[in-house]
Amino acid sequence: MKQKKDFFRSKNDPLHIPPGGPGASPSPPRVYDQMGEQSIQLMLKDFYKLLGSSEIAPMFPQELEQAAAKSALFFIGLLGGPPLYHQTYGPPRMRMRHLPFKITESHRQVWLACFYKVLENSERYRFPDQEIPAFKAFLEGFSGWMVNSEDTAMPS
Repeated sequence: MKQKKDFFRSKNDPLHIPPGGPGASPSPPRVYDQMGEQSIQLMLKDFYKLLGSSEIAPMFPQELEQAAAKSALFFIGLLGGPPLYHQTYGPPRMRMRHLPFKITESHRQVWLACFYKVLENSERYRFPDQEIPAFKAFLEGFSGWMVNSEDTAMPS
């Protein structure tokens, strides 16, 4: 299994941009009205629990609840709620915030699989089923921006 140090980039690592560049799709803006803050927070808490038991777990802080809460602030604003992340941490600049980590296409696929697994229980979060395809399209494009390193085989 990879160690935490294996997920950090050195200043000499080349910056990788996926061929064709990452995609972009808007997030469904009215989802917040149906979900509310508590449901979004619960969704991100469940998502981070899955990340914590995934192959990319060492990439994340040990205190997953704190990381989930910070991420929830971002998603609350993204899904049409108040800009809590901006108010607390400033502009998201997510690609910049993720540059210290070696994020490959394989890592991105694990991240997406964890989010998609959580979305299978959309009723738990009051996530409107009709908005899931648009949200998945957003996640696909958004996560593409985080890929910054060439893919290598992930250890089992």
